[in-house]
Amino acid sequence: MLGRTASSLFWMSRYMERAENMTRLAEAGFRITLTPDTGDGHREEWLSTLTSAGIHRPFKEKYGDAGGGKALEFLLFDEDNPSSVRTCLRLARTNARSVRTKLTRDMWEALNGTWLAFDKIKPAEMTPERLPDFLDWVRERTSLFRGALLGTILRDDTFFFSQLGAFIERADNTARIIDVKYFLLLPNNQGIGGDVDTFQWETILRAVSAHSSYRHVFNERLLPWNIAEFLILRPEMPRSLRFCYDQLQITAEGLSLHYGERKESEESIVECRKTLRDGRMDDIFQNGLHEFLTDFIVSNNKLTETISRDYHFA
Repeated sequence: MLGRTASSLFWMSRYMERAENMTRLAEAGFRITLTPDTGDGHREEWLSTLTSAGIHRPFKEKYGDAGGGKALEFLLFDEDNPSSVRTCLRLARTNARSVRTKLTRDMWEALNGTWLAFDKIKPAEMTPERLPDFLDWVRERTSLFRGALLGTILRDDTFFFSQLGAFIERADNTARIIDVKYFLLLPNNQGIGGDVDTFQWETILRAVSAHSSYRHVFNERLLPWNIAEFLILRPEMPRSLRFCYDQLQITAEGLSLHYGERKESEESIVECRKTLRDGRMDDIFQNGLHEFLTDFIVSNNKLTETISRDYHFA
């Protein structure tokens, strides 16, 4: 497969995953603003969301210290934000068009239909009352694309490059959503383990659709330690860092078999997966959860660069 084709498949899936993930970050920010106002109009809560997404600087350059309304618009619709839902869906469609013959009809119709419908939505119409349904709709549409991919495509290099993009992006997003909590400030009358702290952690779980599954695994009240373990180290949780790297290793091994050659990127995946497999939460918390997540995000981004070199992405 040409490097340009592999790159388009990789980024098509990655942008679709990112579109969904930006709605999850937006939901996390929106839910957290339902806690008592700390006196700044929830500006700190939105700042934490934008900072974790890595887009605080371009937002500040454009909007200054604006609050939640502009933050939501920036996350969802702003073309100046390279990670907004609108930008991601547009770029996913652009990449898909360049490899149209590699996709099944179901995949193309799911992706193209999503973009055409989204393009008709006006940001001014997105009131707080309509926001939850809109975020659900985006996730339904990205799930439709994912289902079409998993259910209709051959398990060849087209599938493998698509999966690489999706799971690298998912791992990045889960790490960033957990890190939202690091940047949040608790009210002066609230400490760690208080009602607001617990609500914020619960919001993190709900943002990755993991509230019910957490209850199945941990038959006790919400505890930050357990929530972090669930989203980082548990292999059965489909958005955990461990699960993502389990899938990345399976995918990398599939590419090695397909091309008859083991690449540097596979070795990087195996090393990171081993770190997650052998990881212990007490060590992670002792060394700093934020530091662990920051290092992970950097390593995950470097993996993209390694894959690009290995397969000559154009």
